[in-house]
Amino acid sequence: MRRERSGLGPDWHVGGELAARYAAGTAAESDAWSLEKHVEACGACAAVVSSAVRAGPETGPLLAGIRAAVLERAVQEPRESVGSRAYAGDPEAHESAASPAFADTATAARTGAAPGTGTGPAIGTSTGAGTTGVPPRLSRAARVVWAAGPALRGAWLVALVVVALGAVALSYGAGLGASVRPLLLVTAPVLPLAGVALSYGLHADPLYEIATSTPAGGLRLLLTRAAAVLAVSVPALTLAGAVLPVASGGPGAAAWLLPGLALTLAALALGSFVGGRRGAAAVAAAWLAFVVAPSAAGGPAGAALMAGASPYFAGPAVQSGWAAGAVACALLLAARRRSFDHLETP
Repeated sequence: MRRERSGLGPDWHVGGELAARYAAGTAAESDAWSLEKHVEACGACAAVVSSAVRAGPETGPLLAGIRAAVLERAVQEPRESVGSRAYAGDPEAHESAASPAFADTATAARTGAAPGTGTGPAIGTSTGAGTTGVPPRLSRAARVVWAAGPALRGAWLVALVVVALGAVALSYGAGLGASVRPLLLVTAPVLPLAGVALSYGLHADPLYEIATSTPAGGLRLLLTRAAAVLAVSVPALTLAGAVLPVASGGPGAAAWLLPGLALTLAALALGSFVGGRRGAAAVAAAWLAFVVAPSAAGGPAGAALMAGASPYFAGPAVQSGWAAGAVACALLLAARRRSFDHLETP
């Protein structure tokens, strides 16, 4: 990688040697990540990498074949829009494009006014969704949430709200009091697990194949979406637990955090072997079998459930064990990071 000046900073660019190694798949992971991030903002280096990829003995013919197939398909499929038909030489399209109505529409598009009225919504405020499926009227923050994964805009988010508000309603509205807290404790670690399972993978994301093929795909995108799920679920469930009446001698409202983190990382690590959905399902089944079932063995009553759940949440030794498990799963996930560069099998 060549630099325009010594020292670290933004003034470095991709050299031919690094581009060739990246195209051949032999570049070090740190160099590949730096290159992928750099070409997002540097057109000149993106052209260098593109030339190296096209010149490769394996990737060159493949890309040429894809380009030829796309062009052939584009020529064969009829174009419905006026602009595309005009480009193809359709005289009626040229006539339509030159008509006053078309000119009025073009003026409206430039000024943001409705055709023939002089007023109307500005460009980009249409209520319809574009080709990406994201409504144009969404704010920047809403678009970030939209891109954070399917879980944050689907049934999982509704389930999270129902659990958090339902726990408070049962405690104060139904008069169950402190007996609700152990129920929330054994339920809370599974909710982020479900959110992660619904955020990435063949069966969860309709754009999974496309997202995996991008420089930001794979484990990087999965961790980003997992962080988004945790950023929503951790405050909601912890706050719900904090407002519940405190049971005498029971774990605190945040006692589920380390178990939840360990379960999430375990699902991600196991997903590198069997896929995200199967990994999350296996970890959730293990939690139900080895934590929830023994906790409820003494009965579903609040005191009995709290007594059964406390050994899995309370105490420095227990929390240290969950922390150690989270670290072990994180190390396994790091060792298996390359597995997320490949598509899941159905």
